[in-house]
Amino acid sequence: MTRRIAVVSAGLRQPSTTRLLADRMAEAVERALRAAGQDVTTDVVELREHAQDLNAKLLTGFGSAALERALGTVSTADGLVAVTPIFSGSYAGLFKNFFDVLEEGALEGMPVLMGATAGTARHSLALDHAVRPLFTYLHALVVPTGVFGATEDFGRSAGSTSEDAVPLGARIDRGARELAALVAGRPPREAAPADPFALTVDFEDLLRG
Repeated sequence: MTRRIAVVSAGLRQPSTTRLLADRMAEAVERALRAAGQDVTTDVVELREHAQDLNAKLLTGFGSAALERALGTVSTADGLVAVTPIFSGSYAGLFKNFFDVLEEGALEGMPVLMGATAGTARHSLALDHAVRPLFTYLHALVVPTGVFGATEDFGRSAGSTSEDAVPLGARIDRGARELAALVAGRPPREAAPADPFALTVDFEDLLRG
């Protein structure tokens, strides 16, 4: 049985520590699922590639075909890894915009492993004060362990971290095992029914005639 994991990264730069953390979390989830006897495929949604389309979707209700594919990737996944940079004590606006335009109920019952990055460890509480409530509101099943990485964590060895004196690698592995246990214990999510009004071409192409 093949499980589909979606990874959402809201890093604003290329490369970014947010994407680096997202990749490490995804790899750990893959290992945990394979250890549980599950095949797995992983699809990454890099939100910076859809920034303009997200604004258009919010303002007009229409998004590009690429954005619609990204939304479909997330809404039909068996599990989600979602990682955002923290600004001013909360998630990035790009991160929030993406989940604002998902269809209502798209994440209902979906296991989620959340992660965040910031310059210093003092922002780590944003995971439980901002990111977790967002996914709880969307009726997702957020695993107990959140993974936070400060800038200094990526300049150290893989086994070090500034958060709660627990090694970053250990937190990633623990969160991955929690997500894998939820995903493996549930039936695969069925693909969402096709939306007869969904765009199959870019909105800009329609305007050009």
